[in-house]
Amino acid sequence: MKPVQPINIVPVFFRWLLICLMVGVGAGTASAFFLQTLDWVTHFRETHLWMIAFLPVGGLLIGLLYHYYGKEVTAGNNLLIDTIHEPRQIIPFRMAPFVYIGTMVTHLLGGSAGREGTALQMSGAMADQLSRPFRLSDEERKILIIAAIAAGFGSVFGTPLAGIVFSLELLRIGKLKYKAFIPATATALLADRVTRLWQTPHTEYEISTVPPITGMNLLYIGLSGIAFGLCAMVFCKGMKVSSDLFKKVIPYVPLRSVIGGIIIAAAIGLMGTTKYIGLGIPGIVQAFETQQPAYDFALKILFTIVTLSAGFKGGEVTPLFFIGALLGNALALIIPVPLSLLTAVGFVAVFAGATNTPIACTIMAIELFGFDIAAYAFIACIVAYIISGNQSIYEKQLDGESKYNKWKSYFNFDKL
Repeated sequence: MKPVQPINIVPVFFRWLLICLMVGVGAGTASAFFLQTLDWVTHFRETHLWMIAFLPVGGLLIGLLYHYYGKEVTAGNNLLIDTIHEPRQIIPFRMAPFVYIGTMVTHLLGGSAGREGTALQMSGAMADQLSRPFRLSDEERKILIIAAIAAGFGSVFGTPLAGIVFSLELLRIGKLKYKAFIPATATALLADRVTRLWQTPHTEYEISTVPPITGMNLLYIGLSGIAFGLCAMVFCKGMKVSSDLFKKVIPYVPLRSVIGGIIIAAAIGLMGTTKYIGLGIPGIVQAFETQQPAYDFALKILFTIVTLSAGFKGGEVTPLFFIGALLGNALALIIPVPLSLLTAVGFVAVFAGATNTPIACTIMAIELFGFDIAAYAFIACIVAYIISGNQSIYEKQLDGESKYNKWKSYFNFDKL
């Protein structure tokens, strides 16, 4: 945003106030509609399991839709990040309905995917349509998209403060774009409020015990953070390898989703459970309450990688919550920390490692689980962020300098 003379501050203020109002209300309403219909299709799938047999057909329809009509928006969240880095043409509005339809089909028929990708793309695509009527400059468009990301993330998860920081922390590893702080704050808080006014419920999680902060407890959480960071690294690399393999072996895009759908549907049939498909919310809730099979997180990784790399839509974040929560649950078998605490820190730490957003994830932990978890969540998220290396589920995020090069220059390791 260009500096303005005092005499121009008032019109600029009301201009951005109107923009933030439109983005916040639009994103909040879109998230409410999306979440409520997503709950409906999930319930319908679980009560009509025969629908899973049609996952390959759904994959074909999604593939055809994007291959022939949606090539410009197939990059998804990476397109939003790329637009912030280098604004070019206006993001096509069809990104919003396309990703919504693709996500609904994916969840209705049994794919393993999330919801943040859909919320962010819907919010970003709708918000960018304001660029022309408000005659926004390239720098203002960057701020607009960041504010839209904050609104989409904050409203879909019910964590507006985390949404604010996530939108600022997302773009480059180790850097925040503070210019967008006020618009991001306004849109995230408003969007979350609008979603709640639509009486859209968010899942609530409870931690039974948060032990006192001691040196040993922090050490145990730090050790668990190593496991969470390695898990995030495996997920990110697995997504890249699997996506590249699908593209190499199956050049025709719609056929990739058909093959992926066959693999997922066959696996569900052989295993006889739907625990590892969809959002996985019931599995996350159970992880806070009782010990779960130690392999659950690994199976969710496999189901999610195949689903998304084959071309189905939704996002990675909620599956990452499942993966982290169930890994934390498994670690409770060997780490003497309360099960629900390890589940909670895993919930956010694997996400932090996979997106390089440790501050946002720490704030999310506080919003979801209470302030008592703050120190434990911060340690786990920072360690996972460090251990995961220069990996990310968002390819365009890695335009910045490697985090290791930054630390090397900060601490002058070459001189040691």
